[in-house]
Amino acid sequence: MAPRRPCLPLSRLSALVLAALPLAALAPAPLPAQEAAPRSAARSDAATVLADRVYLSGDNRLTAEGAVEVWYRGNRLTASRIVYDQTTDRLTLDGPIRLTEPGAAGTVLVADSANLSADLRDGVLRGARLVLARELQLAADTITRVSGRHTTLERVVASSCQICADDPTPLWEIRARRVTHDTETRQLTFDGAQFRAMGLPIAYLPRLRMPDPTVERMSGFLRPTLRSTSGLGTGIKLPYFLALGDSRDLTITPYISTNATRTLEARYRQAFGFGDLEVSGAVSDDDILEEETRGYLFADGDFNLPGDFRLGVDLRLTTDDAYLLDYDVSDDDRLWSGVTLERVRTDQLIWARLGNTHSLRESESNSTEPMLAGDANLVQVWRPATIGGELVLDWQLHGHRRASDLDGDPGRDIGRASVSAEWRRNWLLPQGVLASGIAGLAADLHNISQDSNFDPTVTNILPAVAVELRWPWVKTSGRAAHVIEPVAQLIWSRDSLNDLPNEDSLLVEFDEGNLFSLSRFPGADARERGLRANLGVGWTRHDAAGWSLGMTAGRVLRADDLGQFGTGSGLSGTRSDWLLATHFSTRGVTLSNRALFDDDFSFTRDELRLVWAGTRQTLGAAYIWMEPDPTEGRDAATSELTLDTGWRWDSGWSGRFETRYDFTADRAARAGLGIEYRNECVTVDLSLSRRFTSSTSVRPETGFGLSVELAGFGAGGGGPRRVCAR
Repeated sequence: MAPRRPCLPLSRLSALVLAALPLAALAPAPLPAQEAAPRSAARSDAATVLADRVYLSGDNRLTAEGAVEVWYRGNRLTASRIVYDQTTDRLTLDGPIRLTEPGAAGTVLVADSANLSADLRDGVLRGARLVLARELQLAADTITRVSGRHTTLERVVASSCQICADDPTPLWEIRARRVTHDTETRQLTFDGAQFRAMGLPIAYLPRLRMPDPTVERMSGFLRPTLRSTSGLGTGIKLPYFLALGDSRDLTITPYISTNATRTLEARYRQAFGFGDLEVSGAVSDDDILEEETRGYLFADGDFNLPGDFRLGVDLRLTTDDAYLLDYDVSDDDRLWSGVTLERVRTDQLIWARLGNTHSLRESESNSTEPMLAGDANLVQVWRPATIGGELVLDWQLHGHRRASDLDGDPGRDIGRASVSAEWRRNWLLPQGVLASGIAGLAADLHNISQDSNFDPTVTNILPAVAVELRWPWVKTSGRAAHVIEPVAQLIWSRDSLNDLPNEDSLLVEFDEGNLFSLSRFPGADARERGLRANLGVGWTRHDAAGWSLGMTAGRVLRADDLGQFGTGSGLSGTRSDWLLATHFSTRGVTLSNRALFDDDFSFTRDELRLVWAGTRQTLGAAYIWMEPDPTEGRDAATSELTLDTGWRWDSGWSGRFETRYDFTADRAARAGLGIEYRNECVTVDLSLSRRFTSSTSVRPETGFGLSVELAGFGAGGGGPRRVCAR
């Protein structure tokens, strides 16, 4: 059995000699080594000491030798030899010394030798190294501790980079005459600091203050960004973060570029107990629009109200149509400002919105388009016991206004009140057939002003009844399960309604989600009419290996062509286009396609999407084709490909590429390429982008960006550690 080390629990570390006196009287020779596990001190100021040998020298000197370990107030100290002098109340330590302070991100001190006070709060360490949060390392000739709060390092080299024996030069380092670490403010102050990259001096600062790795919020400069564009030239952004408290902050970012551009950006954030608010904006003086002050102002608020309601506030303002693109703020070309109110429950939806849209598109006029609009919507679900089934009531209020006072379409204003009810009940028939009865009623009251082509007040009432049959078949064979479900739905509703201007039901989608709907119009300005049949079949295969394959096919047959839909919707005529939707999914891969085509396989619309998420690569791709449809405002065909991909390697390198290509115009609309290198001590991000679109206010532009972030300062950690060559 291995010999046990002596364990000496003490009420104070400075009382080591008193605890050792009885041991010395009993054993004139050094005590044999004994094995003991550290145990919790009886009081918060107690200490526990373990050593191979403990002996006295005179009346007031106690020596502990051989793998000495001390636990005191959460601190853990290890050394090869500790000598305590009761007269001076000091400790003399021989290395290797390691002092670990409490906490998951505690400070670690490593030294060759030291002279410390008995409570470990004051003293000098020689040949020392300070490690903060296991990230930032500071090597110094000497380290002085004062009151346990201030640690001063002399002739210091600081870095968070991995140091390899074959290449001892770190990627970056800060050499300083003196560094002071304040454990209360958690700040590092460098005196006479010299920044080096791969051993080469880059910059010198007489004084530098930075947060230590444990800081999550502290005022100071953030990572600078170098940005170069063909319109603004080469410039630099240097953000300054100002912490206004635990729940508020302000970031101010000056931006200066070579093309006479002077910009000041600002972002304010505040978190409340009931929500949060963010306001951002910028003011610019550049040579793109000379003698004009340019800028933008955005605000976003999200607040919880009594009764489970949520209030949203949005503000989007800009001085001109090109500013947001010139300064890479946003790609939005329609800016909506207003308020939203919503509440969602299992059987009820309340939603309301009021606001104004400002268009940046060259083809749209803010005076003749309905930019000011308001909506209110209440959806209630009941399950009446007397008649069974489920009843859904939908109340809607809508209004929009144009700024123009012209008569007709350029100045028309509309207000609408609508209510619709839909009741459905299911019955299970023999052989597993599911039958459903559906009844619906929609009533709309429209008020039309500034358009002599329509009556000022128009009322429409549309009843509808339908029957539906579903016959699901399930088969299990080996490792796979197959589900086939044919569906037939017959619907009747009136053939005619009073004429109305169609403002919010122009863009119609025909897909597997609304194949069996009573109406496929997105709004209430138009409702689907006539006798019709919705027919379809769905098939899905679920494999035990973890993949699935599915398909939905169907079409709509009508008794009469009422001219409700445009040719590009796939729903025109007495027979709609064939709808064929397929999907395939397995671990990390999802592939889907939705196509509309006629009996001659002439495609009206096709959408293909691919998502692949591998261990090192990601890929998102989509292609869409749509034939022209003047009803929807598309005079030319749409043929567009979007691609977004990324990849990474174990060496810390990663890349990304994105593009959007318009085959109709035979040019790319946008393309971007980015490369990032990230390891334990530095993140370098390099990006290149090109915008090809142009108009009277927007020019094609090429942009270049570079940002460098050093790990080890602040709570943002680095990436994977580099592996040293063996």
